[in-house]
Amino acid sequence: MKSARFDDPNLVSTAGLVPVMALAQRAGLGALVEAHVSVPGPAGAHAPAKVAAVVAGMVAGADSIEDLAVLRHGAMRRLLAGTPAPTTLGTHLRAYRFGHVRQLDAVATRVLAALARSTPVLAGVGQVAWIDVDDTIKAMHGYAQQGVAYGYSKVKGLNAQLAVLSTPISAPVVAGARLRKGNVASAHGAPKLIADAVATARRCGAAGLVTVRADSAYYQRPVVAAVRAAGARFSITARTNPQITKAITGIDADAWTPIKYPKAVFDALAGGWVSDAAVAEVPVFTAFTSRPKAQQVTARLIVRRVKRLNPAAPTGQGELFDTYRYHAVFTDSAETMLQAEAHHRDHAIVEHVIADLKNGPLAHLPSGVFTANAAWTTLAAIAFNLTRAAATLTGVGMAKATTATIRRRLIHVAARVVTTARRLHLHLPATWPWAAAFTILFEATCGPPRPASP
Repeated sequence: MKSARFDDPNLVSTAGLVPVMALAQRAGLGALVEAHVSVPGPAGAHAPAKVAAVVAGMVAGADSIEDLAVLRHGAMRRLLAGTPAPTTLGTHLRAYRFGHVRQLDAVATRVLAALARSTPVLAGVGQVAWIDVDDTIKAMHGYAQQGVAYGYSKVKGLNAQLAVLSTPISAPVVAGARLRKGNVASAHGAPKLIADAVATARRCGAAGLVTVRADSAYYQRPVVAAVRAAGARFSITARTNPQITKAITGIDADAWTPIKYPKAVFDALAGGWVSDAAVAEVPVFTAFTSRPKAQQVTARLIVRRVKRLNPAAPTGQGELFDTYRYHAVFTDSAETMLQAEAHHRDHAIVEHVIADLKNGPLAHLPSGVFTANAAWTTLAAIAFNLTRAAATLTGVGMAKATTATIRRRLIHVAARVVTTARRLHLHLPATWPWAAAFTILFEATCGPPRPASP
């Protein structure tokens, strides 16, 4: 190695942005921004190009406004024409107000619906769909940032609330995202988010059963009422209180059914699993009894118990002091007890989405302006869904890969851009391990690439 020079204007490092942004165009991203987003003043001019640029940068791995400069290297301007400078994009985001963020939400849901129609990103949504709701704290540093506060996790930051849509055979996508103040309660605004998420699921083709799942922070009557008003079912972890404790205490000792759990052993003679976990059910349970009778909700209470050794027991005598941890689920599911309990545990899928986003665009919230960060969060959801939809088009086992894996295999592909007969062509690395997947994606979105010369 004798030298390294940045002197080739025909190279790009993220050739995978070409088919992904072609998919975004087919989903109507630019036209939807033009129709729905009306940011005033010079900062709002050319909004479709600016929104597309931010989304493209996020797909490429940008987690700050400065990182959006990745779109302006080599021949990238020839592939993605009209890409603004990062400073211009930052000015655009800071011009957003609350109403403009909600307009951007409308764009995000419509783009997702278009992706659901044109790709298998939500395969099986017509039969069964799940919506998982949860929130997370994004740590922020500094003193001149709007909305930053210490929340329930004792971390100074902002609170992002997500609604994640999935099916039994598809990976999750983001059906709704809201950025909130750091000290807000988890369930604040959840009824509206749930109503919007269920409407989005219907727009994506969820004509069958839709179930909303959430943890105990969402065990509230307004949340349950919003789910029912939207025509969906609910499965919510019940917060421990005297009413729940009394119901669990009343379960007969013979009513507990062992379940297949980590380290469970199947006993052929007993005809079932020998496990420290078991499930029982209270078929009729009325929640929120402190409210007027018309606001009380009657459904099922499914309880899972896991053996816990008494930490105060003498060493070696733990088995003499067995106790249990109880996890109750309040649900109106029509599934069997074991199916409903197992499917509720799958609610953890939302944590994977949160981790994925924090490993990408939400690694940082880039501005001191709250609404700019809120718009950034919504655009991160669009980028996440686009990346997921692009992976499903490859048909080679990447439909459930993490965003980082998709980015490494499909997006971060170096290429040389050449012009022949006034048309642009990409020359990609020979023997690229995931060339077949890239070719399938490219053909699906841009048409077949030219065959390599012998």
